[in-house]
Amino acid sequence: VQLQASGGGSVQAGDSLRLSCAASGRTNWRYSMGWFRQSPGKEREFVAAITWSGDTFYTESVEGRFTISRDNANLMVFLQMNNLKTEDTAVYYCAANVDLGAGTLRISTYYDYWGQGTQVTVSS
Repeated sequence: VQLQASGGGSVQAGDSLRLSCAASGRTNWRYSMGWFRQSPGKEREFVAAITWSGDTFYTESVEGRFTISRDNANLMVFLQMNNLKTEDTAVYYCAANVDLGAGTLRISTYYDYWGQGTQVTVSS
């Protein structure tokens, strides 16, 4: 599976962005999909994930501001980011793996497939 992330940019605090992740290749699409982010000097951290059945999970700092969704027909996953804060600045990565559940989809090492990352910069 190949993943292509897009939609990043430079915005002001309070603005919105919508990240997209397009999948191609071996896509039977029964994958759990996640978004992670990494800032300079920090470890990659979990942001949000969605299972094949549509269950969603978020890290606490984005709960209520970010929404993950998926379009199975078009093999896409989205991350709608509202009310962005400066601390959301990072490179955002989409990731995929088969049948991850609540106990594992927050952990980056359980994902086998990764997109190339898209930069999100939020200024005050």
